[in-house]
This record gives sequence, structure tokens and C-alpha cells, in this order.
Amino acid sequence: MAETRYFTNEVHPNTNASAPPSNSSLTLAYRTFGDAKNPAVFIPSCYSGKLDNTLTFLYLPSEDDTPPIFRNHFVVVCGLLGGSESSSPSNAPAAQRGAEFPAISYEDNIRLQHALCEALGITKLAVYIGFSMGGQQAYHMATLYPDFVSHIVVLAGSARTSWHNWSFLEGPKAALVNSVDFHDGKYQTPASRGTRAFARVYSTWALSQAWFRQRSWETLGFRSLEDYLRAVWEEGQGIWDAHDLLCLLQTWQGGDISLFGPEEEKGDLPKALGRIKAKVLVMPSRTDMYFPPEDSEEEVKHLKNGDLKVIESIWGHFAGGGGGTKDDNEFIQMQVSRFLQIQD
Repeated sequence: MAETRYFTNEVHPNTNASAPPSNSSLTLAYRTFGDAKNPAVFIPSCYSGKLDNTLTFLYLPSEDDTPPIFRNHFVVVCGLLGGSESSSPSNAPAAQRGAEFPAISYEDNIRLQHALCEALGITKLAVYIGFSMGGQQAYHMATLYPDFVSHIVVLAGSARTSWHNWSFLEGPKAALVNSVDFHDGKYQTPASRGTRAFARVYSTWALSQAWFRQRSWETLGFRSLEDYLRAVWEEGQGIWDAHDLLCLLQTWQGGDISLFGPEEEKGDLPKALGRIKAKVLVMPSRTDMYFPPEDSEEEVKHLKNGDLKVIESIWGHFAGGGGGTKDDNEFIQMQVSRFLQIQD
């Protein structure tokens, strides 16, 4: 595995979106793969994602040594602000730790990522590809830096967080902030009861009704749904720092590319989509309850160069990020290769 490196720069937001003070320095954790002379690919992490598990099936060899589709590219994998590897409430200097950590927007992430690319000598991205919050970042990169990226791939993401999606996030958030060990955000030991409750509430939304109906946890080697929830969710997302989870959630809920552009067009999502210059591949999962394909269909209508390919899977939201079946991943690889005209 490639070495994790760190890039620190000041954040200077250009909008009124919630953001750190203009003199704040924030750090991105990142890894690079391949020759820097090759076409550049940028891949950000998603909600509760880490560098180790971010779309690895696209840039690392598989278990059967099948070459990845980005084997001839320079790949940059980057952690989200708030995601515990880049600057986050859990690792910030004492004065900004925990509840004192500033609100983070997608704009903050994208402007810092653009500065990182410049530091790496990248003058243009061949493709920016992301899953979930990563897909939302892809839309923001194409909006904030329209001439910097040629293609974006949105895997189970959206240009603006829908009200339904926003409301879903309020559920796990409420379970966390009202837990007995959260202490209004001033906890001195991990708020584990709250974070495990958060993970329980979150888990059902990540997968489809069909996934549960077909007892798909058994395909993962679990004898019962309870075993699956404990091992995958309570011991996964449930052991995260509470403030990190909330920081990321706030960024997600505030996602909206229509905040940028001419003042008279702010809030107009179709016009914001229409200003995107990059070619866009949008790949929702048929059974995703966060970012349903109906929402993606509406977005593609307004893109100048938009292409919609639906992942037909019962694995819900997970299908877009490599967490579904082998067939799901192969479908994503095939469609991304076709979109970018990558030859075997």
C-alpha cells in the first residue's frame, strides 16, 4: 500500500457557505499511485470512508490479479475533511478539537483538493470520480473549477442533497446527539453508545428491502442479521468519533452546487448543472434510498454532456462504492472504461 502523505494549506472560501475562518490551515491526507506523467485521476473518500477502502477496485489489482482500469493513470486518493485522516474534530489542535472544530463545506474540500493538485503538478484532471459524498464532490469540482476537469463520474451521488436525503440523516444524528454519553458534545471518553446507535439507525438505509428479504447477510458469512449489524456496523461506523461523524454529516446535508455561480441564478439547480463543462457519467444504484435513480435522471436532463447508467443491484447504496457484488463492480468498471474510452 502506498504511503499516506499530508498536504496543508489555508482555506479561503469565496461564498457565504459555512466555512472555517479565512486564516485557517487545514490538512488533507492522501496517497498517490502510478506515474505522475500519466493522466491524472482524483478519487475522494465518502462518508465514514478511509483511504484504505475508497474505490480500490478501480486502481488496485483484484484478488485474481486482474489489472485495474486505472493502471495507466496517476491516481490521487484523498480523505474528506472530517473523515478522521484529514483535518477532523478528532485530530485537530486542542483549540479546535471536538465541538470547537469549524463547520466544513464541500467548497472547503474542493478548494483544498485543487491546491493539492497544483502542488502535485497536475494542471488538469482527466477524471474526478467519487462515490456517495465523493460523487457530490465530483459535481462540486466540475462547478467550482469548470476548466480543470475533463470528465467526472458520480457513483451513487447527487448535485444537491435532496430534502429526503437531508431528513434521513437527521435520524442517526438524533440517536447520537441524544445519547446518554454524548453530553452535549463535551464527552471526555468516546460516546460509544451514541455512535453505535447512530450506526444502527444508518444501517437499514444503506441497503434495499430486497437485500434484507433475501437474507443477503448470509452471503457475507453471517448467521444472523444481528451478527451482521454488530460486526459490520457497530464495530465499523459505530467506533468512529462522534464529532467526526457529525462534521461529515453537516457537509453532506449542505451539499448544493446551485450555491455557486451568478448571484441571480443561485438556488437554480438546472442552470448550475447546465454550466458544467465536463463530460459527466452518473451511475445511481437502482435500489439506493439516498440517491435514487429518479433524482439522477432529473440531473442528467440538464447536463450538456451527461450519460446515465443505472447499476441494477439489490445492494442499495453500497452497490455504487464497491460494496456490492462482483457483477456490480464489473459493471461499474465496464461503464467507466467505456465513458473514458479506456482500452484493454
